[in-house]
Amino acid sequence: MRTYNEKISIYHGMVSTIALNLASNYFPIFAITILGATNYQVGLISSLPPLVALIVTIPAAILLNRLEQQKKIVALNVFGARAMFLLLIGVAFLPPAYQAWVFLLIIALMNVPGTISNIGWQTLISGMISEERRGTFFSDRNRLLTVVGMVTMLIIGIVMKKQSYNPAAYQILFLLAFIFGLMEMFFLFKHKETVQPKTGASKQNSYMDWSIFKNQGYKLFLIAALCFNFTWQMAWGIFNIYNVKYAHVTILWISIFSVGNQLVQIFTFPLWKKWAERKSNTLVFVWVAVGMATAPSMTVLSTNLYYLTFVQMTSGFFVSGTTLLLFNLLLEKSPKETRTYCITTYNVLLSFVAFIAPQIGIWLLETTGVHLSMHINSLLRFMSAVVFFVMYLKSKTSSSVSSVSGTTRGQM
Repeated sequence: MRTYNEKISIYHGMVSTIALNLASNYFPIFAITILGATNYQVGLISSLPPLVALIVTIPAAILLNRLEQQKKIVALNVFGARAMFLLLIGVAFLPPAYQAWVFLLIIALMNVPGTISNIGWQTLISGMISEERRGTFFSDRNRLLTVVGMVTMLIIGIVMKKQSYNPAAYQILFLLAFIFGLMEMFFLFKHKETVQPKTGASKQNSYMDWSIFKNQGYKLFLIAALCFNFTWQMAWGIFNIYNVKYAHVTILWISIFSVGNQLVQIFTFPLWKKWAERKSNTLVFVWVAVGMATAPSMTVLSTNLYYLTFVQMTSGFFVSGTTLLLFNLLLEKSPKETRTYCITTYNVLLSFVAFIAPQIGIWLLETTGVHLSMHINSLLRFMSAVVFFVMYLKSKTSSSVSSVSGTTRGQM
């Protein structure tokens, strides 16, 4: 039986997924086919949001830590982010020389309220879902949202299959994304939030708690997660360029790729949850990272669109594990009393990595070519799996030492 907040969170996630799928999934093809963006500008589509997040995260965390309730500010910032979709509608009417850069500027501005709402939501939902229900809830939630995303992408692909070079098609998508953004705000307001009183001392000391770096489990997670995210996000721009410029995908095929990827995710979320409960989030994530390492090399073996759909489906199996386990690991390794600081620190460092990774990926593409750059990325992704395995071994050793130490103290 789901609690009230769990139900509302799922409804919110559904409309949020639709809003993002209507817009952000088509940013690269819109930039390349309509705005004539260069490889460097396509790379910035992935790099600018984390750069903005890097700048905004700490002020946002200070603001959120001072609030007794976060629901209202999260909802208002979601509205601010989605309102930017309306500005994107007008980009195609600008002089061609400015279109791509204005588009990138709007994406950057969009991520100011987007960053605030993202941090606020993570803290908000972690306080609403009990730890014992977290694994089951997020597994079920992710599976349901994936179904919604898959259906959305399928409908878009069918309706707009011949509109890849029509600016009006993208403008309609941006308008619909804004409308669903309004529904996001509505469902965020419907959550029931418990007031968390802030004392004068807690408000004054809300900038940072450096004690989080004394926690061995959190430190190990931070190192491993940042290594993985660097290698994962490094290839995002290369994938976009390969799909549009080499494989010549259309809106329909982007939708088919997404549907194939998400269809596999739907059926595999419960598997990752079961395996994680049986083994551990960390050990199972090692296999997730190994699986993610295969995608770049497999992609550049052919430009056949049916083959690329198969690769996307294969990738979906491991993306579901990434989505579920990485967030669960963040909450698992973040001590409850300093969780906001842990989440904030993770987001700041992740934003830095996410800014530089796509740029290095584009540099690698320009330097070595699309095929070699993808093979190099596969190797680096595999190395990130090794880092997670080392984290697992160290965590296991620490647990054994603690267990022996506790037994010894009990005997004294």
